[in-house]
Amino acid sequence: MEFELREEQEFITLIQLLKAVGVSYNGAEAQRMVVEGLVYLNGELESRKRAKIRRGDVVKVFDKEIIVR
Repeated sequence: MEFELREEQEFITLIQLLKAVGVSYNGAEAQRMVVEGLVYLNGELESRKRAKIRRGDVVKVFDKEIIVR
């Protein structure tokens, strides 16, 4: 799946992204996914809940891959 940043947006935080694409129902669930080691950013395990996700980044959670444009 793809997520398009608004033109004026430089980044979106990891938790906001997970909520925006519907991978998590709320921020608490998104944070729990990160803490439990379920989220990968560009192939590396990501442990920062507020990691800045930019265009070109790929986030993977479970079997879902999110490409940020």
